[in-house]
Amino acid sequence: MALSSGDYTGGNTIGRPGFGGGIPRARVHRRRERPAMRVMAALPHAAFGLAAVCVVLAVLSGLGHRWDWWHYRTAFTILRWSAYGGLLATALGLIGGFVTRPGAGRSGFGYAVLGVVAGMLVFWMPYLQLRVVYSLPFIHDITTDTENPPRFVELLQARMASPNGADYEGQELADQQRAAYPDIAPLYFDRPVESVFAQAERVARGMGWKIAATHPGEGRIEGTATTFWYGFKDDIVIRIAAEPVLDDEGEEDLEADRTRVDLRSMSRVGRSDVGVNARRIRTFVGRLEAGLR
Repeated sequence: MALSSGDYTGGNTIGRPGFGGGIPRARVHRRRERPAMRVMAALPHAAFGLAAVCVVLAVLSGLGHRWDWWHYRTAFTILRWSAYGGLLATALGLIGGFVTRPGAGRSGFGYAVLGVVAGMLVFWMPYLQLRVVYSLPFIHDITTDTENPPRFVELLQARMASPNGADYEGQELADQQRAAYPDIAPLYFDRPVESVFAQAERVARGMGWKIAATHPGEGRIEGTATTFWYGFKDDIVIRIAAEPVLDDEGEEDLEADRTRVDLRSMSRVGRSDVGVNARRIRTFVGRLEAGLR
């Protein structure tokens, strides 16, 4: 009896007669799919692992600069690449989540979800920060008095040793500040200088600044604020002085009390302060006004 081609490759088997009927076709197909499926099944764990590494790198990028491990430009490079890695982890997690979705018969869906969440977090935070950077002018010196900014005295040496120095950059800087922060302006209180000075010092210390100088006679307070994550140092000088009050006849009223308060907050490094100095002045102003009500 002649053999048909089905005896070797037909039907549901592949093989030679006399060897148990050959290997079932379904088993061969499963064997051919195994390498690819092993890779696909590993994607959730890969996404989670990559996202975890990127989160650690993102955190260390700032802390490393704060602990003087590396320059702030190196810190930003690490943060940028951790964001790229977070984006890749998100993509891997989405693919892995589809492969291991409930009902697919494969484990790892939870790792895929964690990879997507952590990956998006480590990407989204620097992305939002970058959007803020480009939405604001590249300035790092904010003051309530752009015509005669308060001057650093006690912190002058530290400022001169920093990349940004201590000099005010003039009218161009003033114009940029007014366009971005029109609400930053001098403060006036119908209180004696001594009362305002004491409250200003309390507010400055309450904001966690390292106070470098307090001179009530000169009406000057100087301090340094350090950012939590990257440890950037910004210097602040407060100037408090009596403001003449004129009566109805245009003469100075010697019995009236009026005090003017000016602030200047300036970063030691970086072209852009990402709006930090303006926010600091606003916070100080709000607390000082609340304390003097």
